[in-house]
Amino acid sequence: MTPKPAETTLGRPTIWAEIPDRVEELGIPKTSVVDLILRRLHADGVSSLESLSNALKLPIPVVESLFRELRQQQLLDVKGTIGNDYSFALTGAGRALATERVMVCRYAGPAPVSIDAYHTATRAQGAKVHLDRELLRSAYSDLVVTDRFLDQLGPALISQNSLFLYGPTGNGKTSVAERLLRIYQDTIIVPYAVEVDGHIIVLFDPVVHRQAAVTGMEDLDPRWVVCKRPCITVGGELVPGMLELRMDEASGVYAAPLQMKANNGILLIDDFGRQVMMSPRDLLNRWIVPLDRRVDYLSLRHGVKFQIPFELMVVFSTNLDPNDLADEAFLRRIQNKIYVEEVTAPVFDEIFERILANRKMPADPGSTEHLRAVCARYATTGLRACYPNDICNILISICRYENRPVRITAEDLDRAAQLYFTREQQSGKP
Repeated sequence: MTPKPAETTLGRPTIWAEIPDRVEELGIPKTSVVDLILRRLHADGVSSLESLSNALKLPIPVVESLFRELRQQQLLDVKGTIGNDYSFALTGAGRALATERVMVCRYAGPAPVSIDAYHTATRAQGAKVHLDRELLRSAYSDLVVTDRFLDQLGPALISQNSLFLYGPTGNGKTSVAERLLRIYQDTIIVPYAVEVDGHIIVLFDPVVHRQAAVTGMEDLDPRWVVCKRPCITVGGELVPGMLELRMDEASGVYAAPLQMKANNGILLIDDFGRQVMMSPRDLLNRWIVPLDRRVDYLSLRHGVKFQIPFELMVVFSTNLDPNDLADEAFLRRIQNKIYVEEVTAPVFDEIFERILANRKMPADPGSTEHLRAVCARYATTGLRACYPNDICNILISICRYENRPVRITAEDLDRAAQLYFTREQQSGKP
């Protein structure tokens, strides 16, 4: 059944898929559903209406209707009853047909939704963000960020267009990007799988899609899952194949690409430009149309090409010069570009003092100023937001090695800094 707007309920998504009563309301070919039932029975041996309903995420009326048809065709054999339910298995003819269908595809999980239903839901669930400086400051309360930076980030998030975070390494670009998900306070529905031209694409990923408990879920089509908006982070491991459909040869099922899993959420490309197997130009050329038109095109193995929504916020994070990574045509399509600058002395001090407070680490008077002076002397490229935390971690290890309580002293800060910075940095050489 095609999703339609849902009534407003606390925590409930804005789009809702009602429970289908008949096979025709599933929105996918009846043959695909029958094949799914046959494969499940082939795997389970003996089953029941309730077991099939739970395994395939199909309503009992739909399962019962197909059960009666398959029984009439002598493909099922009733073994007995379990209360008001039946216990049944495949007949010889049913096993032969099921074996034939398993040779084509082994998938026997939750029933898919149609690609049209997926389009409708994804488009309807495009993020609409209402933000001001105070709300954004609350979302980033565990980081030290300036009002100037928040005032750049806020309009970019409201637009929900792609975002380029760039600047020197170690100043919190990844930390900023990873917390973008906090601005979303709503939930969405995600299908377990999508059917395209008789093939199944597995979409729901429990690692990416965090299920959310909301009120009034009893009338939701069980083929959909209520989730929080997703956030996927990839770095140097990104390869071209991750952006395309991937077929598992053993099961005959396609796995959804990263951008499809990240729909209605965020896809963070961390350390952009340092991907070993994919050049920046290749990635940008692959996404120049999706970023511009908010649609992407995928291809099944036999050549069928189809469209999916590109309803996500792509965040590029890099310490390289954007002009060295992309040409003007691509940079124009990334409308929001925010430079994450070096931290000032007051910000550096506040980061260090927050770390001391959060970790309950005692410190000698003047420790903050001493650490800043040491870092400023060794780090010829300026202060970095990462220095206080990294050096504190080393200092803690020093204290554990010497079996003594952790305490921030000028001597220990010097020792930790000597381990952290290279000899060239300590000698002042470039």
